[in-house]
Amino acid sequence: MFRPRIALIADPTSPEGCREYLAQAVELLTGTPPVRIDARHFATGGSGHAVPEGGRLRLRVPEQDLDITPDAVVLYEIPPHRRRPLADFQRLLRRHDVVTLAGDPDAWRAATEKNLTVARLARDGVAQMDTVVLSRPGRQEAMAAFDRLGRDTWARPVVGTGGDDTFHLTTATALDRAIDFYAGRGTDWLLSRDAGNITAEGHRHQFRVFVLGERIVHAREHIQPATETPCNTCRGATPVHIDPEDLPTRLAELAVAATTAVGLPFAGVDLAVENGGVVFEVNVHPAFIDGELDAVAVPYIRAHLDALASVERGRRAVAAPVRTALG
Repeated sequence: MFRPRIALIADPTSPEGCREYLAQAVELLTGTPPVRIDARHFATGGSGHAVPEGGRLRLRVPEQDLDITPDAVVLYEIPPHRRRPLADFQRLLRRHDVVTLAGDPDAWRAATEKNLTVARLARDGVAQMDTVVLSRPGRQEAMAAFDRLGRDTWARPVVGTGGDDTFHLTTATALDRAIDFYAGRGTDWLLSRDAGNITAEGHRHQFRVFVLGERIVHAREHIQPATETPCNTCRGATPVHIDPEDLPTRLAELAVAATTAVGLPFAGVDLAVENGGVVFEVNVHPAFIDGELDAVAVPYIRAHLDALASVERGRRAVAAPVRTALG
């Protein structure tokens, strides 16, 4: 029985633990655990080697005593600030037709850098809240944007994760603090009009929708009683799982459109139903929580195996006429 060799390449410094869900999914679907590899070995300057061999790509990591030719590569759980150094490795995967859903560094960048996400959504007409991108702004520039956006805004870094360094700004004093905060870190940031995504009970809420291809595989609503805090589960929001068929049609359509706009084959899209439905963010590697092994991790790995099966069928189709000709 053919058991595909799956390389699970992740960053072990990430606290999210997605790699554990994905490893379980691989073993459930193939009957064997994946080969785990530290992604940092294949970042720029890393000691890993990817060598073309017989139409495949052989991965060598001396520090881990690994030397494998995987049938498929699962590249996941890479923190935003560590993604760019993997771009050359991603291009190598794509150049040698390695079966993976992570071979497009341009799509990763378009979703990771929120200024690019805003531009892609605007280009494709995907609804979002009014947003201004700020790069080391003076107070006058920032205040002009703050005024234009109604003085009820959210500030967030261009590159970030988990709602870190994100603030709800409603006063000039709070805006001044944000200007100094981002200047001190040397980061560009975004200022967006508040979506008014408050429930009748007075809680913040938003939706996380998991898109695979053009299909919604899972969704959840995040309920945040601390209305000045982002609606991330790691920031105290309570997740409520939603069956895909129970998701409002408008949100499903927006999630697929946003994923397509940035060019990802899989994403976790954050949205609000208010304002007719708006997209907040497109996550390259959305974190999994309890209950999402079968709902999200398994379909994600199955997509890799389906792609592998398609490649194998193509190889057999090409080989068959050759065998017939040889008699």
